[in-house]
Amino acid sequence: MQFTAQFQAYRDRVEQGLDRLIPAATTRPARLHEAMRYALLGGGKRLRPVLTLAAADLFHAKTDALPVAVALECVHTYSLIHDDLPCMDNDDLRRGQPTTHKKFDEATALLAGDALLTLAFQLIGRHYAAAPALGATLTREIADAAGSEQLIGGQMADLLAEKKTDATAGELEFIHLNKTAAMITASLVAGGLCGGASNVQLETLRTAGRHLGLAFQITDDVLDATADTATLGKTAGKDARAGKTTYVKLHGLDAARKFARQHTDTALTALVSLPGDKAFLTALIESMAGRAS
Repeated sequence: MQFTAQFQAYRDRVEQGLDRLIPAATTRPARLHEAMRYALLGGGKRLRPVLTLAAADLFHAKTDALPVAVALECVHTYSLIHDDLPCMDNDDLRRGQPTTHKKFDEATALLAGDALLTLAFQLIGRHYAAAPALGATLTREIADAAGSEQLIGGQMADLLAEKKTDATAGELEFIHLNKTAAMITASLVAGGLCGGASNVQLETLRTAGRHLGLAFQITDDVLDATADTATLGKTAGKDARAGKTTYVKLHGLDAARKFARQHTDTALTALVSLPGDKAFLTALIESMAGRAS
């Protein structure tokens, strides 16, 4: 119950921050801002911003990590909007609701995603202006994670691997490390930066983030193969129908579950050397792994 209450408290902070920091739906042009808010405020686990806030709390941060936590959720949501478009994964359902292009239209969804990505960096510039070195570091961290060599590169590699019959384990790891783990890693590191973590501690957060991200995506692969649409809040079984390269396809269901557990354990081990009360982060990482157990 303590974990559940603490997780909900972090989520509440994130939801309030999202509502406060995102332009109102009536802001001109209203249709664009309605779409942005629809995509952003329509539910979701908020794992990335919660990881940011929890990491900042490990170091008793004096700098408010909420704006960068919101910025990270903006980047994540933009990537989901674009990922759901007909030219990408062509999905009709996200978080149990019609995807943004289904609720509005493709052009509006495309622009809403563009605007959320841009807004992320606006938020960092506005809210960390009094700490320019921190603002610059946060900008570089998130831009690197969201760029062509990580998030977008992972998405491209994922598309290229569809229906590929000779994909290797190395190619699959590249997809997962960049499409998913990069932003999870950036979330932990952003919290550490707001808390004034040392370079060694930041590298520890990177290690934890990479392994947590791999475990999270492998678990998603397992869930896509085993859970139903109502449970997932998105269309189940799409990976297999699209011929995507996944851990389940390449290694089988049992091995995929073992890989997820191994990466979870490595992430937990990395946390041990960090300061502060790690009970919440430990429980959060375990809960992320437990989704497919």
